[in-house]
Amino acid sequence: MSYDMSTSVLTKTTEATPATGRKRQILEAAIEIMASEGYANLSMRALARASDLKLGALQYHFRTWEDLLRALAAFIAEEYERSFEALAVNEGSPSLKETMLYLIGDAPADATLQADRLFPQLWAMAQVEPLMESLLNDIYSQYIDILEDGLVEKGSRAPRAEALMLMSMVEGSTLFVGRGRRWARDAKAVRKAVLSFIDTKYGD
Repeated sequence: MSYDMSTSVLTKTTEATPATGRKRQILEAAIEIMASEGYANLSMRALARASDLKLGALQYHFRTWEDLLRALAAFIAEEYERSFEALAVNEGSPSLKETMLYLIGDAPADATLQADRLFPQLWAMAQVEPLMESLLNDIYSQYIDILEDGLVEKGSRAPRAEALMLMSMVEGSTLFVGRGRRWARDAKAVRKAVLSFIDTKYGD
């Protein structure tokens, strides 16, 4: 298995025109509402207020709630697609350690999307919005494939299981050491512990 951007799951499933200009600003405002107030507080009216627009003006850009959700999912997917491209910038697959370093805080999409606060909201939203469930599954599928490639290179006998374990470790840490969480001040120590685990189990 090798990571191939041309067969990207996100590219296949979103197939949307990249958000630019005013639409991008509106989608960034939607992400800010979700990350800071929770997805339950995201509505067309709340988004119009946050974007300094009247509801009718917002509906010029996104006619319905479903249109907004599709655009939001496409925008998040686009940011992560860029993130994957950055991870695959060097020839060949990134090393296991490089991938883990990336996942625990260096992904370019994390800054734009406030990932440590947004993802718990996306997890919750995925329970009621199939589009978001599909989006998360696609993002995780790509990261897991990249981890699995690194584990194969390390000679793992169960690369898929170990990739899922490492992904669970990374994502689970969001609940404990993400911004605003009770143990956020321990984030650097957790990062160091994760990398130490990788070095001990798989070698530098």
